[in-house]
Amino acid sequence: MIANTKSKLILLILAFALCFGGQVSAQEKSKDNIDKAQAAQKAQQKVSGRVLRVDQSKNAYKVKVLQKTGRVVTVDVDKRSGRVTKQRSRDK
Repeated sequence: MIANTKSKLILLILAFALCFGGQVSAQEKSKDNIDKAQAAQKAQQKVSGRVLRVDQSKNAYKVKVLQKTGRVVTVDVDKRSGRVTKQRSRDK
């Protein structure tokens, strides 16, 4: 009977550790990533203009920038490093 209670207690402790350990890991990951405002700033450093919008995917932000010439440039910014990985443009 006591062994059964100890086993249940150990399983309960392990279950809590698994649940809350995953939450901490997810929080730590999000701290490593840059946010939308930082992505917009990185894009503006690369391409001067007014930021129209910032969309996010799993690994990158897509920042649309309107230049004075009327050209819209899409700049991809890596979430983890903050590096500009790609830029594409189209006339408006």
